[in-house]
Amino acid sequence: MEELRMGGLVNFYSDTVADILEEFRPQVVSFHFGLPEKALLARVKAWGATVLSTATTLEEALWLEANGVDGIIAQGLEAGGHRGMFLSQELGLQVSTYSLLQQILARVSLPVIATGGISDAKDVSAALSLGAAAVQVGTAYLLCDETNTSTLHRQAIKSNRSHKTVITNLFSGKPARGIVNRVIQELGPISELAPEFPHAATAITAIRQAAEAQGSSDFSPLWCGQNTIGCKEISAAELTLELARGVEV
Repeated sequence: MEELRMGGLVNFYSDTVADILEEFRPQVVSFHFGLPEKALLARVKAWGATVLSTATTLEEALWLEANGVDGIIAQGLEAGGHRGMFLSQELGLQVSTYSLLQQILARVSLPVIATGGISDAKDVSAALSLGAAAVQVGTAYLLCDETNTSTLHRQAIKSNRSHKTVITNLFSGKPARGIVNRVIQELGPISELAPEFPHAATAITAIRQAAEAQGSSDFSPLWCGQNTIGCKEISAAELTLELARGVEV
């Protein structure tokens, strides 16, 4: 397992991981933070996988189209978790889901998948009506029965705290949206003190684990998008059916 590691996190852009995936030959492989080197990308495509990757700006979408993806995930500013930024780390360039979706659709010929702030059937219909080929939903599933979302994370999502999210680099070294807690308040959401990705995750582990052992999420990454109205404690299948209600296929 050590050869998969980089700074305490799994290095998913590696031949070792590709060896594992190739046994299963998934129909779709989705990348974040750009694309792997050309040889590895070619290997993934050679086994017949449809390749997707995330764009957070029009420039990233154009780059992905030029570099061989089959579809583009348009990640709006509202999205929870890590931003898929890879051409620039300038947060001022990040825009909302529907604005980004329309920018990309006007310039690329590939299918575009909308993500960020999509929490109910109305959001799904809105994205599809603008021309999205599909949607990708994350935050809405965080309370579902099948997830391994921690008790502390669930409590934060169900509280009024979930309405206050920011993009922070404190937990991994890369910008990611999560619920504001003590460490974000005291250090600021974006801090020069944060180690580079992925070493920040290791740096904060000890204090995070100590706090969590005492029932505190003061130092935990509480990943969450801006729109939590669709978060429900039901099965993932039930939520998926709710999201698809009224959608013509």
